[in-house]
Amino acid sequence: MSTLFDSIPGRGLPHDLLGPGTAILNGFALGRETELAFMIQAISKLAPFRHMITPGGFRMSVALTNCGRYGWVTDRTGYRYDSIDPETEQHWPGMPDNFLELARAAASTAGFPSFIPDACLINRYEPGSRLTLHQDKNERDFTQPIVSVSLGLPATFLFGGMERSDKTVRVPLHHGDVLVWGGPARLRYHGINPLKEGVHPTFGGYRYNLTFRAAG
Repeated sequence: MSTLFDSIPGRGLPHDLLGPGTAILNGFALGRETELAFMIQAISKLAPFRHMITPGGFRMSVALTNCGRYGWVTDRTGYRYDSIDPETEQHWPGMPDNFLELARAAASTAGFPSFIPDACLINRYEPGSRLTLHQDKNERDFTQPIVSVSLGLPATFLFGGMERSDKTVRVPLHHGDVLVWGGPARLRYHGINPLKEGVHPTFGGYRYNLTFRAAG
């Protein structure tokens, strides 16, 4: 699969920065801010944002919630997907049509036309919060990509290799950018540097990240 990385004038990012199986779609989600913000608010009323605890007993700095058939959860028993929200003991809110349409359109543009996500992890970053290097490996089907939508404050995405110790590339992500990785890149390590302070006209002092997966 050819790399679909397109640089934005002024960012100085080379076309093949992330390698095979990856695509960054600059501004792909622009124009959808109002509807996406409305649905995030609606989802969080049914399944509130929370700081989950890792198996090692650490409180995550990133607040999260989910929508779709499955939700990603973590506690002292491990990382997993579950159809029930452990906090509300109810099914996760259904995935909105506009979420599904955006995820499928981005995946298709990146070369994954058969992608049908059944889970959307919604991360909410506040200044100082971060996501350490990790692999997305709790899903059952690694032939399906990850589609990651950035909203609100900008962030620095770290994209590494197949080992945690591999060198990482720093990728600036701005509001509306969509990052897709799959195929040979599906299990590459990735993370987010600590978020810097700022204010976005729609999302305030936060960064929201919609991460679509085929979990079941």
